[in-house]
Amino acid sequence: VMAAIKAGVNYFDTAYVYAGNEAAVGEILDRNHCREQIYLATKLPHYLIKSVAGAEKMFQEELRRLKTDYIDYYLMHMLTDIPTWEKLKKIGMQDWIEEKLSSGQIRNIGFSYHGNTEMFKQLVDAYDWDFCQIQFNYLDYDDPAVQSHRCYEVCRKHGKPVIVMEP
Repeated sequence: VMAAIKAGVNYFDTAYVYAGNEAAVGEILDRNHCREQIYLATKLPHYLIKSVAGAEKMFQEELRRLKTDYIDYYLMHMLTDIPTWEKLKKIGMQDWIEEKLSSGQIRNIGFSYHGNTEMFKQLVDAYDWDFCQIQFNYLDYDDPAVQSHRCYEVCRKHGKPVIVMEP
């Protein structure tokens, strides 16, 4: 991690469910006093939460693991469809997100996506996301199941910055 930072890498992507990842990254950043030099991303496994209280508990654990008091890029991990987003809104997640953005504990909110273009368009329109994380690579570029170039074009059309996964 330190070699990467010294070489100019300034974005680190973690997730609650990546075993040991948040704790390892947090320890390295804390030990080397370099949190302010990088952008940190992590993800809420919405599929594991049943309430805003559950989301808050996980979020606080992520902050503790990462040894920080804010997340630069926070993602709804593998948001798949509108019914899932509606379910999250119903339990109060949209208000929770707004509160975290307002407090500065989350600087940018987005979602990671694995799916087809039609549902992706609907999710992009469902909330004023700050960014989207999509699969984007040569292998999946024209794959009908992934349609990465079409998802990328949706982001461009909506002015949403893209964070690439699985390059």
